[in-house]
Amino acid sequence: MIIETLFATLSDDGEPNFAPMGVVWGEEEMTVRPFRDTITYRNLVSTLCGVANLTDDALLFARAALEDVHPRWRPACHIKGAVLREACSWRELEVIEEEARGDRADIRCRVVGCGSQREFLGFSRARSAVIEAAVLATRLHLHQRKDVETALDRYGGVVSKTGGEREREAMRYLWDYVTRWYGEDTG
Repeated sequence: MIIETLFATLSDDGEPNFAPMGVVWGEEEMTVRPFRDTITYRNLVSTLCGVANLTDDALLFARAALEDVHPRWRPACHIKGAVLREACSWRELEVIEEEARGDRADIRCRVVGCGSQREFLGFSRARSAVIEAAVLATRLHLHQRKDVETALDRYGGVVSKTGGEREREAMRYLWDYVTRWYGEDTG
């Protein structure tokens, strides 16, 4: 099963990078599948470690999908890694092997540490809608504008019915991003 995480890596200089990343989840091993032209990939193959942070903060997830975010973090305990301060829980990972496949890599990792700060209750319909909208916003070049706007309207409807202020703020952020991407003034 693929679980959406805020995946953290450190550069050789210790600079953190946080990126939304679906990982193939397991208790003892996980597989990370980054694109090979990303900071996450470069850091992961250079340092051979990363942290899969589980968060329920939909706005942070959306922002991390579209910009270079710098959330509060602390050092991991078992690896050279970054644990998101607001994470519900996390898994510290060490690379076992890498297999390149076209523009992506399958990187098998061993779980060498984990932690928990608070219970992860799961995603509400609104948070799930924000995540889907954020994924869509990272792929605007693959879709027709009308299809994107239709999908965002649908996701926005779910958020307005079932979300709180943080999820509404995330949808506004995503709409603003999409509007800017299409070159329109947001007013």
